[in-house]
Amino acid sequence: MGFLSSLLIFWLIYTLIKNLSGGNTNGQGDSTYNRSYSYYNPNYEYGHNRQGDFETALLQLIAVTMRADGHVRKIELEFVKTKLIEVFGVQRAQSALLKLRDILKTDINVHIAASNIRHHLDYNSRLIILQILYGIAQADGVVTDEEAQIVSRIAASIGITSADAQSIFGTFASADNLDAAYKVLQIDKSATDAEVKKAYRTMAMKYHPDKVAGMGADVEKRAEETFRKVQEAYEKICKARGIK
Repeated sequence: MGFLSSLLIFWLIYTLIKNLSGGNTNGQGDSTYNRSYSYYNPNYEYGHNRQGDFETALLQLIAVTMRADGHVRKIELEFVKTKLIEVFGVQRAQSALLKLRDILKTDINVHIAASNIRHHLDYNSRLIILQILYGIAQADGVVTDEEAQIVSRIAASIGITSADAQSIFGTFASADNLDAAYKVLQIDKSATDAEVKKAYRTMAMKYHPDKVAGMGADVEKRAEETFRKVQEAYEKICKARGIK
């Protein structure tokens, strides 16, 4: 990953936390939003689509993911807040979900937001964003069909291959899900043992924590978790096949 791209993703996450704070939930911990979003409307602009709009673009993708099933849940807000506070502290998070709260109530053009992210960030950085979005979708323990569809469409819009998207989704599956393990390594059950080993080496290299070194503790921690999931998927397949 280039030095400039590393700085950009670090700045993006830093500016996100500066604009996150407090939720917009009712007494039950959830709020319902019925705002619409658009994928292809070249006349809709959330700003001037400048480099300085990274923050808005990411917040919009987060907002679309959070309200995909029609509800913005407190646990999802807490997921975003907690992960960012781990790196930047409570003080920088205080002004926070205010901007996200406003965005959650607006019409969002996902195509423009995704295009901004895709244009300015390299592939590894976009993989990190997809991991964050899927983590939000799964924060309440259940990824609905609507959430899965939205995250998949965002993945395609920011230029993530279908295989890489499925690999990331597989890392969130339950520990006993052998099918998900094959998806993590981007192979199917008909692969030979040699192909399994080769796939593991390829994926271990792709998600090695060194790829995001210097990008902040939370980003590095997320990379380590993904790398561990790749290892676990490989070990699960090896155990099922008797590979030593």
